[in-house]
Amino acid sequence: MTALKKPELVTVEDYLAGEEHSDLRHEYLGGVIHAMSGGTNDHAAIAANGILSLGSQLRGKPCRPFGSDAKVRVEYPDHTRFYYPDLQVVCQLNSGTDHYQERPAVVLEVLSESTRRTDMGEKKDAYLTIPSLKVLLLVESDRPRVVVYRRRSGGGFEAEEYSGLAEVISLVEIGCELPLAELYEGIAWG
Repeated sequence: MTALKKPELVTVEDYLAGEEHSDLRHEYLGGVIHAMSGGTNDHAAIAANGILSLGSQLRGKPCRPFGSDAKVRVEYPDHTRFYYPDLQVVCQLNSGTDHYQERPAVVLEVLSESTRRTDMGEKKDAYLTIPSLKVLLLVESDRPRVVVYRRRSGGGFEAEEYSGLAEVISLVEIGCELPLAELYEGIAWG
């Protein structure tokens, strides 16, 4: 019986340099690189609606929204990860020449069948370790429903659920609100 070879780990520096010139986006998990697949049109539209809604409310304020081309760096004691959330709002910005953000206040992931397990497991757990994170939104793409993980004042996160187009998510942490009617504008469920 032959032993399986361990994959050679990629350094953070090599990963970041590679992403600068790559036509594809890759997530980085402690030295292992994973190519990302594209989402559906509804997935992209929901993310864009979130950027438009929050971006208009944040104009002239210190926090800025970033779309899915901006990476977020997650530091664990023994390794580093980079993810591409569908939307992040950052109030403590990295340099404009950096290729990632490290201190998002809000992260939004649009769920789909192909990403659900990773988004609700590995990514959710990773995002909740970010010290600056105040709110994580997991947004369904097949119906108007959002699960919000909000940081409690005593530490930890508490889950809230919003269902239906009449719901409005208060994001007092960044001085905004997110109406589900705006988030899901133009989405037709069949």
